Amino acid sequence: MSLVGALPFLKPRLSPSVSPGRQRRHTLPASEFRPLNTQDAISVFEIEKEAFISVSGDCPLHLDEVRHFLTLCPELSMGWFEEGRLVAFIIGSQWDQDRLTLDALTLHKPKGSTVHIHVLAVHRTFRQQGKGPILMWRYLQYLRCLPYVRRAVLMCEDFLVPFYQKSGFKVQGRCSITVASLTFTEMQYPVRGHALMRRNSEAIVGYIHTNLDEFVTETVCLFVSLWVICAEC
Repeated sequence: MSLVGALPFLKPRLSPSVSPGRQRRHTLPASEFRPLNTQDAISVFEIEKEAFISVSGDCPLHLDEVRHFLTLCPELSMGWFEEGRLVAFIIGSQWDQDRLTLDALTLHKPKGSTVHIHVLAVHRTFRQQGKGPILMWRYLQYLRCLPYVRRAVLMCEDFLVPFYQKSGFKVQGRCSITVASLTFTEMQYPVRGHALMRRNSEAIVGYIHTNLDEFVTETVCLFVSLWVICAEC
């Protein structure tokens, strides 16, 4: 069995007879979703500044705060890139109380079961294309995969309440946080699915313990069958 056949994810080297001019050039993915990192901070802040200052007069996160959260909890952020360019993003952190307080604006509580969404912003060139709701939907689906997350919360100005309601958020009431003359509505989204996932996991583990001999035998047979198939390829 050849190395290429055994490890299909490894690309074979091009033989010397292949002209360099005919080699496939590396291209950036047309659309990519990934967690942000501190190297993305300036691009994040430029989009955020343009989106919020003209409307609210201030940004949810300043540049040092963007770097702060992307250092502490980059896994709770998500960026949408098109051909390597950041077009939209979300930044979140963990919180450990029922309602948001002033500390929630700057603190990350690693033991909390709530994700506080600090900001969602879309580059001006890509607005009015539905990217905000799509990114939020993907982010909420991603949170379902994190076993410690039970809900997502955010605070927004009143005119944005219908936007977040379309994504499934429910109004909790007036937020205790104010910024200058701005007041906010606090909203939450229950992150479901974990109980079902845990029950399924426990059922699988229970089956394996109860039928250990049968499980091992079937696993070995499957492995041998796959080995034979690979050897014949």
